[in-house]
Amino acid sequence: MFTPSQADVRKFFCAVHAKAQTGQPMDALETLAGQWMAEHPEYHGDFADEAAALATMNEVVEGQTNPFLHLSMHLSISEQCSIDQPRGIRQAVELLAAKRNSLHEAHHEAMECLGRMLWESQRAGRPPDGAAYMDCVQRQATRD
Repeated sequence: MFTPSQADVRKFFCAVHAKAQTGQPMDALETLAGQWMAEHPEYHGDFADEAAALATMNEVVEGQTNPFLHLSMHLSISEQCSIDQPRGIRQAVELLAAKRNSLHEAHHEAMECLGRMLWESQRAGRPPDGAAYMDCVQRQATRD
């Protein structure tokens, strides 16, 4: 299993941003990351300066989203949907996307569930609860 460090993640997104800005070729994961980055122009400044991104790794600003975590979650949900793992995630996200008329909004709703599962796991010191995550996403997808 690939477990990148926080610095690796920041370097990856900064490199993708640089490639996108200069029109350099990208591999499949970089292309997917670039597509999600394009959906978030408000974060482009965060990706433009790798040295600044690395220098602020441990800073937490109350009320602000971490753009590196946010984009990582988009990539995670994309991967989950591509392999339908946990089972049913693809259908739930597709249903959410159809209801919201936006894959991006569907991802953000699934992201809330993913973030909650990870927070609860860390807080309780136990493994992530995939079933609770799926229940949450399915509730989002099936509520009116």
